[in-house]
Amino acid sequence: MNLSSTIKLNNGVEIPLIGLGTYKSTPGAETQQAVRWALELGYRHIDTAARYGNEEDVGKAVRESGLQREDVFITTKLWNDDQADPVRAFNSTMEKLGLDYVDLYLMHFPVRGLRNKTWKIMESLLGDKCRAIGVSNFTIRHLEELLEKTDVVPVVNQVEFHPYLFQKELMDFCKKRKISMQAYGPFAKCQKFNDQRLIALAKKYRKTPAQVMIRWSLQHGNIVLPKSVHRERILENANIFDFVLSEEDMNTIDSFNENLRLYWDPTNEP
Repeated sequence: MNLSSTIKLNNGVEIPLIGLGTYKSTPGAETQQAVRWALELGYRHIDTAARYGNEEDVGKAVRESGLQREDVFITTKLWNDDQADPVRAFNSTMEKLGLDYVDLYLMHFPVRGLRNKTWKIMESLLGDKCRAIGVSNFTIRHLEELLEKTDVVPVVNQVEFHPYLFQKELMDFCKKRKISMQAYGPFAKCQKFNDQRLIALAKKYRKTPAQVMIRWSLQHGNIVLPKSVHRERILENANIFDFVLSEEDMNTIDSFNENLRLYWDPTNEP
């Protein structure tokens, strides 16, 4: 396993296990440089969203990278305010990216009263310009509701996932339904880097707390989306394929869970 390793989604599309997250990467030079560094260092998966305001910069960096389009996996997302007209939003995204197609298009949040209709329209986008569709921030309840109304199973569910928010029940549900989990916020906003239990494990493996957190999520079978705009951190986050957490240490990290949500909480979204 290495930085270019992929898994096959439920529709046959292959996706790299590690992607560069770009949430809160400042639009313009900062995002462009971060994506350039990531691609130079071997990343082949970039995650963006209409809401981030940096799709144009991601597209520009990919186009100027010298890589073949098919060698870079691009994920982007449909924002909540656009769920009433997903086709218009998708066309706007394509124009901003300046690419021939996106590999994965996600519904960013399960908006009440719209999500199921939105999904049906997203199904119509599948084709030459959109290779796969999925969801983000969906709970088991939202997924069950959606699956009752469609034959097109989301290829992924992108959710906040880290040792302090170990969503095991959701993870197991997704595995059973062949929905791959994408883990965003894998560092818990760096709020737990001073946890002595985590530090002890990092020292044991001669790694950083961040690397241990990525590796833990990866070993749970997730696609992981670490975010940074600093070259040394982007490189550090990629160096997680030369060690394996033992089963005992995986169980120990599992026990760190405290249901700590630091991003959106979709739990009570009707």
